[in-house]
Amino acid sequence: MRVLLVKTSSLGDLIHTFPALSDAARELPGVRFDWLVEEGFADVPGWHPAVAAAIPVALRRWRRGWRKAWRSGDIAALRERLREARYDLTIDAQGLLKSALPARLARAPLAGFDRRSAREPLASWLYTRRYAVARGQHAVSRTRQLFAAALAYRAPDDAPDYGLRFARARAAGRRRLVLLHGTTWPSKHWPEPFWAELAHYAAADGFDVQLPWGDPDDRLRAERIIGAAGCGSLLPRQSLTELAQTLAAASGVVGVDSGLAHLAAAVGTPAVTLYGPTRTELTGALGPRQRNLAVDFPCAPCMRRECNYDGASDVRPACFATLPPQQVLAALQRQIEAPTA
Repeated sequence: MRVLLVKTSSLGDLIHTFPALSDAARELPGVRFDWLVEEGFADVPGWHPAVAAAIPVALRRWRRGWRKAWRSGDIAALRERLREARYDLTIDAQGLLKSALPARLARAPLAGFDRRSAREPLASWLYTRRYAVARGQHAVSRTRQLFAAALAYRAPDDAPDYGLRFARARAAGRRRLVLLHGTTWPSKHWPEPFWAELAHYAAADGFDVQLPWGDPDDRLRAERIIGAAGCGSLLPRQSLTELAQTLAAASGVVGVDSGLAHLAAAVGTPAVTLYGPTRTELTGALGPRQRNLAVDFPCAPCMRRECNYDGASDVRPACFATLPPQQVLAALQRQIEAPTA
């Protein structure tokens, strides 16, 4: 059976799809998946052994100039490639118009969430097979249930298996702690002074503290944290695959709500992820050695991109005052020391 999976972005959403692929590969030996994915994440699908090919799509770039994309032949070339493959089924696991529209190009039966389940109800009208999957569940569970319904097997209720097998090449005698300080919403950022304190405490405890970065703002933040802490090292800019290998080889990871934090959980590294404005029960990081710490604050989780709290606080966003660095480091130490299953 040949299936086209459509989930174009973001990194966290892609990682949430891996357990469903593992389920399908276990339940349907021989099933083959191709994955239609945003070009910036084209190396991610290949991390899972059930994926035969990643098909890059440039939706973000095309949105800046649909006419240019059409005239260039890029859209026609994608349509031709999808139709030549002759898929038995297409699954839109994203539930958005931006994913449903290119999914239609494959000319295969198109499965997705029904209008009450999809993130954008209009997307469901483009599907030929619609499935009810209760909202209010974690994204990993919802995707696993969608795959089970679309591929006609019983939805598993065991712990998710991401299927990722990155080598744990840890240097002898070194304990490496990776700090994932970058994220999208301003309200998700843990205060920089807290990062610096954490790095200082961790280095005093024998950790080699490392900070990755992905864009110039990330790099400047990492440099400020290192300067304030008086310790730590700035990693070279890495591809997503290189970052996955870095996280797999680390002794521990601390991050904020971001795709990389979900990746750290998925590769099984002891990790702590910090949540302020967002809800852990819906999109919290899940993994065998993962711990999510949520703030304890009157207006949290607010689900706002910007913190609008106007009360007195020594830090911003104010809610993160309830997650101080020593508490975070203690939680990480417990994850590192916990016995593995």
